[in-house]
Amino acid sequence: MATPKLLCIPVLSLLALLVAYWYRQVDEKSLHSRLDTVLSSLLRAEQKVGLDSHRPPRIAIGFGGCLDIIVDGVSLLHEAGIKPSYNPVHHNFIETETQLAESFAYFFPPGAASERYVSNETLFRKLVDTSKSLSEMRWALGGNAPVMANRLAAEGCDVLLGGRLSTEEVSVLSDRITIAGEPIEDADVHLIMEYPTGAKWGEHMSRRANRYIVHSDSHNPMIDSLEDFKSQLESFNPDLLVVGGLQMMDSFPFKPGQREARLKVLQELLSSMDPNKGAHFEMASFVEQSLLKDLLEYIIPYSDSLGMNEQELPNLLSLIKGGNITVLSDPYPRVASILDQMRELYRLLRSWDIKEGQRRLTRLHVHTLAFQVMMVTKGSMWKNTMSATAKASLTANRHVCGSSQIDTRKAKLIMDDSFSVSREVGSHRISFSESRPVSCWEEDNYEICLAPVLVCTEVFQTAGGGDNISAAGLVLQI
Repeated sequence: MATPKLLCIPVLSLLALLVAYWYRQVDEKSLHSRLDTVLSSLLRAEQKVGLDSHRPPRIAIGFGGCLDIIVDGVSLLHEAGIKPSYNPVHHNFIETETQLAESFAYFFPPGAASERYVSNETLFRKLVDTSKSLSEMRWALGGNAPVMANRLAAEGCDVLLGGRLSTEEVSVLSDRITIAGEPIEDADVHLIMEYPTGAKWGEHMSRRANRYIVHSDSHNPMIDSLEDFKSQLESFNPDLLVVGGLQMMDSFPFKPGQREARLKVLQELLSSMDPNKGAHFEMASFVEQSLLKDLLEYIIPYSDSLGMNEQELPNLLSLIKGGNITVLSDPYPRVASILDQMRELYRLLRSWDIKEGQRRLTRLHVHTLAFQVMMVTKGSMWKNTMSATAKASLTANRHVCGSSQIDTRKAKLIMDDSFSVSREVGSHRISFSESRPVSCWEEDNYEICLAPVLVCTEVFQTAGGGDNISAAGLVLQI
């Protein structure tokens, strides 16, 4: 017969399990309640500002377009017989299967977004053909400009889109979009190799969900809709001009002077714009140093607004300060680090002498996985910064989860409960408030607004995230 002492052991164990279960249920309810409060507060902030139904914003955006093939990156490599590389190497462009494996191994573990030109057409065709055999493969509209255009139209804007598009691409564009560019029969194809947080490829494991993109474009690098776009711009009379998609020029085999000639035509278009209308340049994954230097000469000085992510911000800053680029940066940067980098970039770009047709930077938008932050010059044309930051944050979840309705059961917060506004010792700290999640404050001659992202935990698609986020953030600011 068991003694009372021995009987207590399983009873105590059961009680411990019940107490642990009870605390877990309480914690989950508390967490969901917190997320619900954050969501409702962000929605209120977003809805404080509406669009003028009598005259919707008019936005002109270029350039290019493509059809995206979206697949699981690890599955594609396995099916194509490309084995994991244990020699991670950064390549500016991809010519062989070995280089593809090395490049994927370089960006996959930190979960850094990357886009590479494949100069070997046979290799690219093999990847595309292999992707079509995967059961989870799907098609989507691609290219910075068309994706941003569809988001702008969905938010109620009238849009002029510069791009040469196929029938398939045009069929999924909003009726609010006017296309400037001759149609084409065969669209450029981009292969979007997605992967979730914790994905494994051999001994490699991803720290966050992201994508590795490969393409072998022929139309987009030449921005060959530019002249048609320019001819329709004056009559369209936009409130804002947006330029994106120039990363398609990265590592492309141009003839000598050909790329610079195309950028000069774009520069002339930007310099001819009404200075009272905004000009926004959307950054991307640039790896060719000479191209980024060209952008610093021909495009960035003619833009008063810039959009970028946590990889592109230090990349651009490094080039301006030291003449080189940083291919990889922290995929989970602290708020203070991003804010310091934004301040430095803002001051450096605004310190340049302004020539005829150029603009002084007045807006920076940086989108990270954990938060959205906007820096806007006081008294500039950009308005409603708080609501715009909230809208950008909500759009991040809507796009990645693939739903206009946000489900907090499929979301998490990864931003700290409080953050320092700078890495400098003694800097002010701001506590996160669920009921007022967008923090705004003034410094020098600019205002900063920062909002947490309800990070999607059931990823539908990461590709196009930055384009949707940036477009949504611009809608309320013009």
